[in-house]
Parts: sequence; C-alpha cells; structure tokens
Amino acid sequence: MESYSRRWFLGAGATTLVSAAGLTACGSGSGSGGSGGTITAFVYGDDAVKVQAKAVSRFNASAAAKKAKGKVKLEKVPGSDYPAKLRTAMGSPNAPDVFFNWGGGSIKAYKEAGQLVDLTDTIKSDPVLKDGFLPSVLAAGALGGRNYGIPMRGMQPVILFCNKTLFAEHKLQPPTTWDQLLDINAKLKKANITPFALGGADIWPELMWLEYLVDRIGGPEVFDKIKNGDSSGWGDPAVLKAAETVKQLIDDGAFGKGFSSVAYTNGGAPAVFAKGKAAMHLMGSWEYSTQLGKFPDFAKKDLGWCAFPKYEGGAGDIRNVVGNPTNYWSVNARTSNKDAALAFLRDCASESYARDLVANGDIPTTSNAAKLLDASPNPGFAKFQYQMVQQAPAFTLSWDQAVDPNSSTPMLTEINKLFVGKSTPARFVAALKELK
Repeated sequence: MESYSRRWFLGAGATTLVSAAGLTACGSGSGSGGSGGTITAFVYGDDAVKVQAKAVSRFNASAAAKKAKGKVKLEKVPGSDYPAKLRTAMGSPNAPDVFFNWGGGSIKAYKEAGQLVDLTDTIKSDPVLKDGFLPSVLAAGALGGRNYGIPMRGMQPVILFCNKTLFAEHKLQPPTTWDQLLDINAKLKKANITPFALGGADIWPELMWLEYLVDRIGGPEVFDKIKNGDSSGWGDPAVLKAAETVKQLIDDGAFGKGFSSVAYTNGGAPAVFAKGKAAMHLMGSWEYSTQLGKFPDFAKKDLGWCAFPKYEGGAGDIRNVVGNPTNYWSVNARTSNKDAALAFLRDCASESYARDLVANGDIPTTSNAAKLLDASPNPGFAKFQYQMVQQAPAFTLSWDQAVDPNSSTPMLTEINKLFVGKSTPARFVAALKELK
C-alpha cells in the first residue's frame, strides 16, 4: 500500500525538481525516435514496486513486445533519491525512456523543456487507453488539459474518517453539509472531545482542509487555474472564504489546542484519533492501512468514513474529490522505441495489472476494477473509495504536487502560518498571489 511516507516525501521532497531550468532536451542514451531495442523505465522503489516488476515480466514475454521489437528494463530508484536522480538522469544522455511521477507540477519542468510525449491524441485514438481508466484520474494528472501520463498505481482520495463508536455514543451522524459539521463540532466540544485530529507539525494535513473547502466553495475550476500557472487564481473569492472558514474552525477549537505540535508521520495524529481523543480525521485513504497496522482493533470495529460535506451556497459538487489520484508513467520524447513504450503503457489498463494492485492492497484506477474489489483486504472500504472516485466529476491533485515545485514550499509555509495564527486570511491570500 502506498503510505503517508510517500505523501510526506512529496510535500517536502519534490522541491528537488526545482532546477528545471537546467534541464536540456537530452534524451535516452540509445538514440531518438525509431523502433527497436530495450527501453528503460525508472520507478519509485518501495514495497509496491512488485506490481510494476510483474508488469515488466508480463510485457517482455508478450506478443506486443515482439511486435514493437523491444523490451522494458525496470530500474528501481530508492524513494528518498527519486526526484533528484530523475532530474539528473533527464539532463543526461542516459535518461529513462519511461518514468514514474506524480503528474501536475512534478512533470511541469520536463513538459516545458520539451522532454515529454504528449499522449492526448494517443489516448483518444486507442480504446484500451481511452476507456481503460476513470476519466477524473486521467484528467487529474494532466497539464493545461493535455495528457502526459498513464495511471499506474492505486488511488489515494482524501476521506473524512470518523469514530463510529463515539458517534453512536453521542447520537451523531456523519455530516453531509457544512452546517451539520459545525453542529457536530459544538456537540463534541461540549462533551470534551476534540472534534478533529490534525497532524499540524507536518503541515500537509492542514493543506487537505483548504483543498476541500476551495473546491466546495468555488468549484474545481478555481484551483485548476492556479495549477495551470495563473497565480492570480489565488485571488478568487473562494480562496479567501476557505481561509476564513479554516480560521473559524481553529478559533472554535475544532482541532484542539496542541495540533501544531502533533505529527502524522510519527503516528501522533492517528493515535489521537484511534484512542478516542478526537472523533474525526480528514486524511488520505492510507489512514485505513495506517490504523490497521497500529491500532487493528480500532480499524476493524470503530473506523468509519464519508465524503467531505457540501458547503451551502458553494459551487462545488459534494462528489468532487481531492488528494492523490494515482501515480503516472510518462514517456521521454527522445525514447529510442516509442512503440514499445506505448505498448507497455497499455498493460496498465489490463485486468492482470488491476488484480496485482488489488492483491497489494491498492485500489486500481482502471474502469474494470469494481468486479475485482471483493479480493481486497477490506472490500467495503475498497468499494467506497472506488465508487467515490468513479463518480467524481472532478479529482483535484494535492496542491503541493500540482503547483510548480518552486511554489510548493512557500505555499505550505503560508498555510501553516494561517493555521498557527501567524497570518490572517487576507494576508494569506496576498502572499499566495505573489507566488510565481
């Protein structure tokens, strides 16, 4: 299962991609264009890499590989080294032909340097790729409405988790509207229970609140404008309203008093939630596997989940999702065997690939996955996630992954200043508008 360590790594580590200006249009060492020969695929080397290793073996033995006159060699790069090694390799004669990424801002520099194959028309003209993936996930990894990646790992939507036992004891129902959430907040505080766990020391858990509120208040178009490079989008009234709403929550004690010293990465926030000190937790879908590993009884008996509520009068659909849609394969524009690269990408839409993801505890982003989820560790939770993403009109990529890496760290700094009271909603908006 992709874990929160991946999530944190992205928030703090993606800035190693910043030196985009130094990227050149150097390509694969085996030449450019043409057909024939082995191609190299860089992948993030974690526990989930076994799914990609099986895919490579399957492809190399296939008729598709024979037809393309090429095979794939998988190069597993340790996670902490991945962004830096990829950036260095892409500026050298030994660049990978295919490489793992997070979509959005993580590939923007390569796109601007002319190093990526635009896959938009390929996807549209190939039924396997066009119909093989959930549309919201394909779109989430795009830049400027153009596709540069094919989904290749599990989905990680952000979900509102709740303690079912606490909710039952206090006669509460999961909120579907913002007013209901505020009502629950008041009742829990009266019972001396912190409404929401929050790992504020890591900052990125704070980001999730703003992501959902901007979507629910202004719709996905607000952040989409920012993602595509227009920093004036930060001045949209929905951003200010979201910041004001967050401040109201903090002032109302929704996260307790010490949230800025609690981390998610060391297990602090999950423990606060599992031990009943907080009744809810807004977190990526990996929260389930985190709780199963650390507090199995809580995960099996008490852990509930629901969608982030609707904001009355807001433009955003309650079915919209934010988070990490998945990871993507992108193709180097200078690949030595484009036919083999594209044939390999098609395997990601196969049922065999989806089955391997499910066996690994992941929820595939393929359109054929629903029938496979009974084999997952928790079919109920798996089906909830899948249907959530399948039905989502829009899936907003986590802001710190979607924006240009140069903007990611200063954006997180401003978010933290808002949460800890060192900035106001108006100053927060003004600071973000200055990001380029």
